[in-house]
Amino acid sequence: MEIKKNPKSNLENYSKIFMQIGLVLALFVTYAAIEQKTYDKTVEDLGVVSMNAIVEEEIPITERVEPVKPKTPPPPAPEKIEIVEDKEDVEETVIESTETDETEEVVVEEIVEVEEVEEVVEDVNFMIIEDSPVFPGCKGNKAKLKACFNKQVQKHFSRKFDTDLPNELGLTAGKKRVFIGFKIDKKGNIVNVQARGPHPKIEQEVIKVMKLLPKMKPGRQRGKPVGVSYNIPFSLLVE
Repeated sequence: MEIKKNPKSNLENYSKIFMQIGLVLALFVTYAAIEQKTYDKTVEDLGVVSMNAIVEEEIPITERVEPVKPKTPPPPAPEKIEIVEDKEDVEETVIESTETDETEEVVVEEIVEVEEVEEVVEDVNFMIIEDSPVFPGCKGNKAKLKACFNKQVQKHFSRKFDTDLPNELGLTAGKKRVFIGFKIDKKGNIVNVQARGPHPKIEQEVIKVMKLLPKMKPGRQRGKPVGVSYNIPFSLLVE
């Protein structure tokens, strides 16, 4: 036997009414919260601050120390001035006259001739000499004479040097540098020949070859013949 509910006690019939009432309450609460007014809080008077209570900071008084100035020495005492009496005799200086007449003999002192000391000019490097030494057969201006000199010295070395010597000495293969220096004196002679190479025998051979250079026309500096130092490097190819 089924138990039947009373239609009035069935709450589902009033669900729509409950929902509408809930929406109305929610809208009312929202509206009330929006319309609620708030006011700023007022702070009461804190009273008058007494500035006399502030403790003043005591600033120590410092004294300025003046530097001790050195004492200036007293001025020197003035020299005593002697007073000469008018009665004292004063010797007078007699100035002799320099004028002469026709009868007076005039003696002329002999003038000593001063010999001019010849200016000594030291040796000048080949690169800065005014007039370079001239190799026999070279012609042209100063630049051409210098270029011709270099060319003829190199040609002389290549022709006279024993090219088989480096191989006979058992030197390692490759290029070997030889530095040569000599001087052309005031008379055009080749002197002070020096060499630096990879072996003493090569240096001796180089010195012997460079001493065979012909006599040159000497270089000139300020119009006077001077000694000229000359340096040149060579490369030897050892196979």
